[in-house]
Amino acid sequence: MLTMTETASTLVRTITNQSVGTTEGGLRISQADSTTDFAVDVVPAPEAADQIIEREGARVFLEEQAATALSDRILDAQLDENNAVRFSLGLPA
Repeated sequence: MLTMTETASTLVRTITNQSVGTTEGGLRISQADSTTDFAVDVVPAPEAADQIIEREGARVFLEEQAATALSDRILDAQLDENNAVRFSLGLPA
């Protein structure tokens, strides 16, 4: 199952609260058919079949294909020099 670092949790929670303004919202990660690319969107609620990952009030919703592809990954995040959020998906150490 995908896990989140503390930094990712803080930034997901902040982005969601600013964009959606509800605790039901979260970051949704989806994957198009036959591709290794992922789409990330802020949404007000998960889709019915989404896997929900929560940490310290931050919610990430994984579309079914993305959940399978990211099952052994860690979601991390950082702010760049322009205060833009950059997410990364890594393997556990």
